[in-house]
Amino acid sequence: MRRPALILLLLVAVAASGAVAASGAVAWYFTRPAPAAVTAGRGTRGGAGAPVPITVAAARRQDVPIMLDAIGTVQAFNTIAIRAQVDGQLVEIAFREGQDVKQGDVLARIDPRPYQAALDQAVAKKAQDEAQLANARLDLQRYTSLARNEGVSRQQQDTQRAQVAQFEAQVQADQGAIDAARTQLSFTTIPAPIDGRVGLRLVDQGNLVRSGDATGIVTVAQVQPAAVVFTLPQQELGRVLDALARGAVPVEANAHDRALAAGELLTLDNLVDAQTGTIKLKARFANEDRRLWPGAFVSVRLQVDTVPDAATIPLVAVQRGPDGAFAFVLQPDRTVEQRPLQLGALTASEAVVRQGIRPGEQVVTSGALRLSQGAMVAVREETPAPPGDAPPAPRIRRRQAADARP
Repeated sequence: MRRPALILLLLVAVAASGAVAASGAVAWYFTRPAPAAVTAGRGTRGGAGAPVPITVAAARRQDVPIMLDAIGTVQAFNTIAIRAQVDGQLVEIAFREGQDVKQGDVLARIDPRPYQAALDQAVAKKAQDEAQLANARLDLQRYTSLARNEGVSRQQQDTQRAQVAQFEAQVQADQGAIDAARTQLSFTTIPAPIDGRVGLRLVDQGNLVRSGDATGIVTVAQVQPAAVVFTLPQQELGRVLDALARGAVPVEANAHDRALAAGELLTLDNLVDAQTGTIKLKARFANEDRRLWPGAFVSVRLQVDTVPDAATIPLVAVQRGPDGAFAFVLQPDRTVEQRPLQLGALTASEAVVRQGIRPGEQVVTSGALRLSQGAMVAVREETPAPPGDAPPAPRIRRRQAADARP
């Protein structure tokens, strides 16, 4: 009977030691010190603890251009398909593919021999009819002399006068045939109708070409100046018309966040597309360096207005909350004030502030997510770009200016 009692006493002792260990672990969990990162995180949001590192920028007054952004397509200002106007064998290609040509430069020649022969026939026919006309006029003079002496009847004289008129009309018809034949002959030499750049040839020398061919021989595109066609929502029509009424409307063309060319708005379409609710616009660019190439897609920025002497802050300083827009303003004691803003127009990088910020005040541009009213901050300098490296161009936010009205 001693052995079962001994085993029971051992089990009771093990259970008691386990309970003591568990109670010690629980006591340690609730009395352990909080980690430094968690303590700092809780303190900074409420304004206590380590200062929050931030960067700031000063509000300033400046003229703010109001821009409308869109996607456009570059077009040649004029594009002409060179086609044959007469049938014949293409005996010469007088251009190089991609060559710049001037108006009047010869591009191609068609075999002229059949048309030269037709012209020679027309000239000969006119000479024949002119000889007959000269003889008829002499006969008319004779009949007129004889009629005075009653040598011929009046009817014979009138008949001869009609024959002279008939030969005169025939000579005029012959002249028309000569002009038509000469025109046909001129069509065998194909000149450039405008200054421009020729594309790839569409037919080779030696082929038979016809006036009804839809393909043509080559195309000539006028790339200086160039045009860009783009669309805007119909809601922007009023602002565009107002801008045109004030004078020239500047337009920028960009690609891959890089400026390509500057031009001006040429015109807008005469109707709004009922299916998309947009209207087409056309801008003209001098394109002296030929960075705009027909068919390419570009980003278009259209300046429709300017807000003069406006108070502005960087767009990244604007925060959004339940009560609207606000910004954190740096105070002299190195704390921040959460200040509500009344915004005006927005651009790609600036926000116009109608009320809430005075020029010269400094607003937080980074680190705002860790801030609250009265939080302590530490202003740090922005890291400068490495020497020789150009700063990256800011990305344009599509139609951002259209979301806010000045």
